[in-house]
Amino acid sequence: MGCGYYEGSNIQQEVEERGVKTLAIQGDIGSLPSRKIREDTCQHWGYRQGEYNGKPCQYAWYYDPDTRKPVGAKLRFPDKTFSFIGDFKKAPLYGQWLWKDGGKMVVVTEGEIDALTVSQLQNLKWPVVSIKNGAQGAAKNLKQQYDWLMKFDTIVLMFDMDEPGRAATSECAELFPPGKVKVAHLPLKDPNECLKQGMGEQVIQAMWNAKTYRPDGIVDGSTLWDDIVNDVVVHSVEYPWPSLNVKTHGLRLAELTTITAGSGIGKSAVVREIAYHLLQQGERVGMIMLEESTRRTALGLMGLDLNKPIHINRSGVTEEDLRSAFANTMGTGRLFLYDHFGSTEIDNLLNRVRYMARSLDCKWIILDHLSIVVSGLDAGGDERKLIDMAMTMLRTLVQETGIGLILVSHLRRPEGKGHEEGAMTSLSQLRGSHAIAQLSDMVLGLERNQQGENPNATTVRILKNRFSGETGEGATLFYSPLTGRLTEVEPEVIPNDETEF
Repeated sequence: MGCGYYEGSNIQQEVEERGVKTLAIQGDIGSLPSRKIREDTCQHWGYRQGEYNGKPCQYAWYYDPDTRKPVGAKLRFPDKTFSFIGDFKKAPLYGQWLWKDGGKMVVVTEGEIDALTVSQLQNLKWPVVSIKNGAQGAAKNLKQQYDWLMKFDTIVLMFDMDEPGRAATSECAELFPPGKVKVAHLPLKDPNECLKQGMGEQVIQAMWNAKTYRPDGIVDGSTLWDDIVNDVVVHSVEYPWPSLNVKTHGLRLAELTTITAGSGIGKSAVVREIAYHLLQQGERVGMIMLEESTRRTALGLMGLDLNKPIHINRSGVTEEDLRSAFANTMGTGRLFLYDHFGSTEIDNLLNRVRYMARSLDCKWIILDHLSIVVSGLDAGGDERKLIDMAMTMLRTLVQETGIGLILVSHLRRPEGKGHEEGAMTSLSQLRGSHAIAQLSDMVLGLERNQQGENPNATTVRILKNRFSGETGEGATLFYSPLTGRLTEVEPEVIPNDETEF
């Protein structure tokens, strides 16, 4: 009787006009063979069978716990529809009048037949009640009888094993103090189904083996032995620069890596190198480059394959060279770009990331850059709030899809020497509030003095490393205008001229 559909009628109105005192018990007591419910069980519970307006039905009569007089009944018809007679709003939990107030334990089921089932399996001796309005009304029903239920040491919820039943279980369990509620898990949908299939003993076992309810996300440490003893392999890919892998231990799925720097330092060049490296490792990559066209992204990746910045100069590059570079990058079938057409609405971007992750099976997605993303949000122009909102959405998306997200972000201009003059990066310089630092797993700062002795040398500084905690300088990269490549060099032997490289 856990069905959530009830047939509307004027039955209740007719009875209320006569007054509850005139409500007469209808139906006869008998067994329910199709349900394997005995006659003595129906007698104990007052569960009857009969007709109403010429239609056969079953009567689940409800009684006032104090006066023991009937307050109404739920009528179940052969087509599984329900109607009520009497003042059903005043009805208690089904069976509540049968038991003394309080005790060791009470079992709560989702339907009247299930309550009869559990009671019968316990030889009609121990407290069992049922909610009266199906799973969708369970919490409201238990709230109404909260004081009565609290008189028991333990409340065992034995709701249906379907999705509505599980949802109702969580909602109801959280009404009560921690440790008060236990949850029974059945091998079949509900107690009566178990009884019909000859599994009545499993219902009793489920009652005694019920586990104390814990909200989602709370884990008993004693259950983690298998997770600890079995070494979990974390999918990771190395950065293209060996020294950076020493402290970061590479890129990992389900992590958000933020690459940050001042304006013009070379953030896009770094993420293109990472994307190219991932492709060469056989990975599937999505790129959302909001400051450039898909053509520019394609030329940049092909140039890395050719060791020549073909977006600037194609001299000496044959069509055959271009075809080979295209096949190694754009033509792999493992690279997907987002042609944004100027649209940077956050919901639109998030949907594209989901599509890349779920439908295209991209494991790594690059988003360049955050400032353009927040321009698609509405927060009254408050940049801090905009960045908080965007980072929360992106962090949630990483957890939801399991991708490795590589995000590009800008830095605030520091006091004194600027980043374009080689100023050291720090987490405190990240734009907006602390959301970027808090929600990123890894933060890499890029430092380059554009006007110094080595304007093509970039220091990669590890500002945050949630995986191992190791921070500090990670690698020194040298950009060659001749090849368009970023290659790791030793800090003390930075080339003065790209021809030396």
